[in-house]
Amino acid sequence: MDDMDVKLLKFTQDGIPLIPRPFAEIAKSLGILEEEVTTRLKKLRDTGIIHRFGASIAHRKVGIVANAMCVWAVPSKRVDEVGRIIASFDEVTHCYERLRSGKWRYNVFAMVHGHDKEECKVIAERIAEATGIYDYEMLFSERELKKVGLRIE
Repeated sequence: MDDMDVKLLKFTQDGIPLIPRPFAEIAKSLGILEEEVTTRLKKLRDTGIIHRFGASIAHRKVGIVANAMCVWAVPSKRVDEVGRIIASFDEVTHCYERLRSGKWRYNVFAMVHGHDKEECKVIAERIAEATGIYDYEMLFSERELKKVGLRIE
């Protein structure tokens, strides 16, 4: 990564302009060619510095207002299998294995989104049926205190 890559990442970290040729606008602002912007972004993605480049939907604005961190107690030997199943649900946006700690027996965490709490509960039940894991809890979000991506300063 060089200084221009850092400038490009800083410039795009808050999103790209919603115009027909956003990369041309970015290039103009950075004093480089549009082709260089796309080439650099592809290289950053290919080297793993950028994991993905995509759109984010403001889910609350489209009515997806219920969020639950669902935690499952999954046998260690089934974590990969169960994790893949949970992650395959469209309503799941994050799915992680975490270490068990003390009396906390849960080791697979997934964020489930729905229009209301009841919908989230139904989704969790479907996940339990698909995985055969019925030892789970749901921790519902009460309000969003902070939500931003990783920042380059």
